[in-house]
Amino acid sequence: MKSYHALALFSGGLDSILAAKTVLEQGLDVLCLHFVSPFFGKPDKIARWREIYGLDIIPVDVSDAYVRMMAAGPAHGLGKILNPCVDCKILMLRRAKALLADYGASFIISGEVLGQRPMSQRLDALNIIIRDSETKGILLRPLCAKRLPETEAELSGLVDRERLHAISGRGRKDQLALAAHFALPEIPTPAGGCLLTEEPSAKRFFPLFIHKPEPTPADFELANIGRQFWSGNRWLAIGRNQSDNARLEKIIAPGDLVFKVRHLPGPLGVARPMPESAWDADAVADAAAFIASFNPKAMAVAGNVQVDVTGFPGSPVLVAPGRGTPLDWQEPAWETAKEGKRERFTIHGVGGR
Repeated sequence: MKSYHALALFSGGLDSILAAKTVLEQGLDVLCLHFVSPFFGKPDKIARWREIYGLDIIPVDVSDAYVRMMAAGPAHGLGKILNPCVDCKILMLRRAKALLADYGASFIISGEVLGQRPMSQRLDALNIIIRDSETKGILLRPLCAKRLPETEAELSGLVDRERLHAISGRGRKDQLALAAHFALPEIPTPAGGCLLTEEPSAKRFFPLFIHKPEPTPADFELANIGRQFWSGNRWLAIGRNQSDNARLEKIIAPGDLVFKVRHLPGPLGVARPMPESAWDADAVADAAAFIASFNPKAMAVAGNVQVDVTGFPGSPVLVAPGRGTPLDWQEPAWETAKEGKRERFTIHGVGGR
């Protein structure tokens, strides 16, 4: 296995590229770690990033640890939506630190810029991240290093502090100038890239934190596919098109109920039972009628249709397609999640809202 001087947190955003490039320019070897979870990560882009930016990049899956952290309640609170930015960075740094010995590396690189983000990049937050990730002295932030205390890599002379930067604030002028210096062939557009910062995705995830004490990464993957509906603690995911159906088929888990109108092409429906959710014959028939209502060919039938329900002993069920069923299936709403956020999560610490 090749040895490196440093491991770099790499999101694919401009700051992470520039941070790695700044250290590489000093003749040091850097391995970029691209973290992946149900909420962020684009491992399919790694090959292209390697090619266009000339970086060594590997994926690092933190799905299980990240979901456990979220379910337990992030120690430093949430941002505006469901984003645990401080705890997120701590988790990544702890993982990076654990990997240092594997690659013979002595320090970690992060693309953080002092003052760029209100929750996780204030000076107090940067210090808390170092403290709780136990990376004091080994975490180098090349883009704003001259505004921070010297690290071990700088004090030892391994890294030349004079060739690091003193960027701060929310502007991108300095970063764009640095991108020009490195002649980057592509400049990523500013974007968080985390689904927990986006209302449309966060509203899909929030019911799982309410109805399942220990959700899994696979649950959040399901929550991100197709149309989502809840009736109390009963959950349905319904494909919107052939692509959704194919994605649903790939992640069907033991215990799931899978709905499909017999002999008619159309959406696939998946019900994943939650703890103490009752899927008796009436609930299955109600869900089957609701799912069938998204099938235009089923709706065109004058009368009942058969719906195959894999995982249900009484399959197939005969139902009249319809939306206004007794269980009153509802799409998740951000306003509901926003109201329940404070009750479900302890909002405190750095950046808590």
